[in-house]
Amino acid sequence: MSSLKEILTRRPVAATIRLTVPAGAARPAPPVGPALGQYRLNLMAFCKDFNARTQKYKPDTPMAVTITAFKDNTFEFTVKSPSVTWYLKKAAGIELGSGRPGHVVASTLTLKHIYEIAKVKQSDPYCQYMSLESICKSIIGTSNTMGIKVQKDLD
Repeated sequence: MSSLKEILTRRPVAATIRLTVPAGAARPAPPVGPALGQYRLNLMAFCKDFNARTQKYKPDTPMAVTITAFKDNTFEFTVKSPSVTWYLKKAAGIELGSGRPGHVVASTLTLKHIYEIAKVKQSDPYCQYMSLESICKSIIGTSNTMGIKVQKDLD
């Protein structure tokens, strides 16, 4: 049972918006402008806040952002680190994964690469309660589906 204070402070949600925006490059232009504009949210406030939160990442790093728009024209947002596939492609130095994973190897990475990616992903809200080992196993599974071979160390 919710308390009365909780019920009174709960704001009605107008929408949940999911976007992928380059780090430090949020502008009122598309895709950000139209997505937030239709809910009458303050574009400049979002852009300034997003760019401040993502300044530690290299420019053009794709950041997944989930914006919760409330009916009183306010918003909250969470920023996730780039996808595992993006990190794997960067580490392997490839544009695309293998067209035939399991048959054709697109590239090779070491367990050290996997560990480094897992350490970055550990800060994500949905990974914070997972062990580093299980995050690594998940990343290895993703690399296998992309045709990226994981070795103990490079020969």
